[in-house]
Amino acid sequence: MPASGAVTRNTLRQQIADALRDEVLAGRLLPGQEFTVKQIAEQYGVSATPVREALVDLSAQDLLDSDQHRGFRVHQFSVDDFRRMVDARSLIVDAVFRRLEGEHLAARAHGAVLVSVRRRAEEAARAARSGDLTILIGYDLRFWRELCALVANPYVADFLNRLRVQAWVFSVPFLRADPEVRKRLWGGHERLVDALTLGDAPAVRAVIGEYDNHSLAWADRLESSQR
Repeated sequence: MPASGAVTRNTLRQQIADALRDEVLAGRLLPGQEFTVKQIAEQYGVSATPVREALVDLSAQDLLDSDQHRGFRVHQFSVDDFRRMVDARSLIVDAVFRRLEGEHLAARAHGAVLVSVRRRAEEAARAARSGDLTILIGYDLRFWRELCALVANPYVADFLNRLRVQAWVFSVPFLRADPEVRKRLWGGHERLVDALTLGDAPAVRAVIGEYDNHSLAWADRLESSQR
């Protein structure tokens, strides 16, 4: 497995977990790929304890599977799993914005946080247009995490971020193998920020609905190609 760079010894557990999650999102650790605590510890030049803790953390996020005798392996999500992720995401986000319809949504979307969200939106949309999957994933996750922080409580935001990471973990191997990847990527981030800035909750939900439909249509196409 390729190394992800040096890992310092402060917050080692989190750094190792983040580095391995990035390896999975980049498609360098593939679904079903197995490894041991010893291998990861040697890769990063650290002791086994923080590595084991990091792997347990990733297992709790359903990104890894633990086998008592063989170590760990990258979890393999199915197309149906992906559809359920999109459905869960859709139900929660729709409920959040329906709850906010009677409030002044625009008042929540102002200042430095919105500037940051818009910047993420612009970069994510640009990466989607160019088909740069690595750049898109990074900005897409940051965009949604910061956006959720504007309108949701932290428990909802954390759960939605977990769903999006899982969805990308499932999608990455297929998208990287697709010669027409640019056609498969959604890049409506800027339109979503525009609707949010105007305080137009129905328009926000419409853009998010388009995003969910795009994801489900891609899943249908993928399933058809596998038959």
